[in-house]
Amino acid sequence: MHPLLDIHPEVAAALAAGQPVVALESTIISHGMPWPRNAETALKVEAEVRAHGAVPATIAIIDGRLKAGLTREQIEQLGRAGHAVAKVSRRDMGLLVARRGTGATTVAATMIIAAMAGIRVFATGGIGGVHRGAPQSFDISADLQELARTPVAVVCAGAKSILDLGLTLEYLETHGVPVLGYRSAQLPAFFTRDSGFAVDAQIDEPADIARAMQAQWALGLSAGLVIANPIPPEHAMPRERIDAAIEQALAEATAQGVSGKASTPLLLARVTELTGGDSLDSNIALVLNNARLGAEVAVAFAGLPG
Repeated sequence: MHPLLDIHPEVAAALAAGQPVVALESTIISHGMPWPRNAETALKVEAEVRAHGAVPATIAIIDGRLKAGLTREQIEQLGRAGHAVAKVSRRDMGLLVARRGTGATTVAATMIIAAMAGIRVFATGGIGGVHRGAPQSFDISADLQELARTPVAVVCAGAKSILDLGLTLEYLETHGVPVLGYRSAQLPAFFTRDSGFAVDAQIDEPADIARAMQAQWALGLSAGLVIANPIPPEHAMPRERIDAAIEQALAEATAQGVSGKASTPLLLARVTELTGGDSLDSNIALVLNNARLGAEVAVAFAGLPG
């Protein structure tokens, strides 16, 4: 085990026994939702993973230590601190560890720590991607490069709909990252089930996703996989309504000069305000949906012959 990594005893026992484990990120706790709903949602997501046969491993950096699996108290600590907790991607990890700081991990940093621990499945809300206006700003999430080099399957509701989804798919294709649609030929757009862009392949069963993961890595291909899982129909938002809220939020962020890693939490919070909280309800529903599928994929992957 890496000397800077602490694996929660329940997670360590599951990994040692070859049982299914699902990694979960912590940015959604400190930067994705307000207290106390953030901690409540994190605990519900863990419970959903357990209910479908896998062990949850919420990931963060606490007092300079990489954590694969958090206690309830640590989850509540991140939730109460909110934006005072550092938002940590690959670039930030070394300095935060050196300073013995505490940080909530993005998709990229969660993938790194999951891979260190030997966890192959990670469930989240949505991945980062190429931001609108990126041809001028070069604002591209580190999540995409991490997917290109870290062998973890990421179950998500597509990329966040505040992004340029077409360019995000082009970037993933260039770097050899398969984008697989779960029972859908279309890339979901986080709050909505269809972005208008096609995925690389539709896969209808968790066992088939597990076999695709096994084949990818057996070939020596180090990239992760995107498992795009559309939000349940009953929780999806009307495309026109969410698009209007996103456009207004983007215009306001531009006027305020907000960019980089500060933009995503600000935009999502503003979209929540503009939709009267409906987008937050949808966000929680899709995260729980991804946790269910993540557990099913992890169970199937753990059951494959070596």
